[in-house]
Amino acid sequence: MAKQVKLTAQRREATGRSAIRKLKARGIVPAIVYGGKDKPQPLQVSRRDISLMLSHASGENILVELEIAGEKGSRMAMIQEIQHSPVGGDVLHVDFHAVSMDEKIEADVPLEPVGVANGVKNFGGLLEQSLRTLEVECLPRDLPDKITVDVSGLNIGDSIHVRDVQLPAGVAAKTQPDLTAFS
Repeated sequence: MAKQVKLTAQRREATGRSAIRKLKARGIVPAIVYGGKDKPQPLQVSRRDISLMLSHASGENILVELEIAGEKGSRMAMIQEIQHSPVGGDVLHVDFHAVSMDEKIEADVPLEPVGVANGVKNFGGLLEQSLRTLEVECLPRDLPDKITVDVSGLNIGDSIHVRDVQLPAGVAAKTQPDLTAFS
């Protein structure tokens, strides 16, 4: 399931290019959380904390419990986008999308083949992966990091379609069921 991590953030009052430049000089990454019932809120997080969180991530879908200083409770969010520096790869900006734990979300989850196809091992065939990700709908707590598909039973000319992929409980595919995932 999607990894859930805690992240401490502070409200960011100053906006604009010069204010952002001063934040980055102090090792702080500007961020924003939007979505849900609240209006977008500018935040700032420690570069060290965000880098540590990203280094331990096992997939693209990270569920974050944002603890915003000065607010009671925390907000659940998913990382929508991370902007990196093209030169050094440093994190420049993070967009969080607020989610509710009792409302379904849609996300792209990586598809990963497991095993060696019989047609590849015994008959010199080639495994072709047509879909790299699968669009799914589920509650945030049910969101998988990746979906593994056993391809060891594939022979020459066989294929696995989206409808054949075994999904975890509570997860439904939004991708067309007739699309070929592996052949």
